[in-house]
Amino acid sequence: MKSSKKFNFKGKVEDGRFLISEIQKLSPDILVLEVDLPNSNGVGVLRELRTEFPDLKVLVVSCHPEEIYAHSSIKAGANGYIAKTRSVKEVKKAFETVAAGKKFLSENIKRKESNKATSAEVLRFKTLSTREIEVLNLLSRGKRNKEIAQSLAINEKTVSTYKTRLLKKLNVDNIAELIHQSRLLQITN
Repeated sequence: MKSSKKFNFKGKVEDGRFLISEIQKLSPDILVLEVDLPNSNGVGVLRELRTEFPDLKVLVVSCHPEEIYAHSSIKAGANGYIAKTRSVKEVKKAFETVAAGKKFLSENIKRKESNKATSAEVLRFKTLSTREIEVLNLLSRGKRNKEIAQSLAINEKTVSTYKTRLLKKLNVDNIAELIHQSRLLQITN
């Protein structure tokens, strides 16, 4: 059965600073969001969107691994998550599912969850909170505590606390190991 649903794209934002104003101006039904938008704080932008636009449907289309980011994105307020590497057919299904007001996770994620075929490392990363993942991403980009604190609008001491938690949760001894492990699993760029 073919779907006759058509989607019209209204606009594009390449800088996170303009996201809210563009949404206000364009009033989209669905926002397609890449969590690595420049000048935005990753998954944290989803929380802001939920506050500003509680009825806006958000589909995250990202290069980050679904196994790690899908649930964090949904938890932060997205209606769906799909990797950019998925087929056109699956991306279309994601749009249609989100447009219908339902949550979307790829068949790949559903299959992995039902099989419980996830490595111990990935399972450890799945225990991370959305904020811990944001801190980890910024660390992997070479950001210092002060820069991370400013980017996430939190205290520097809080950043240190998150770093300590990351080291403990992921069972590594230093930041270099932490970043190396996250890159091996494609959790950070």
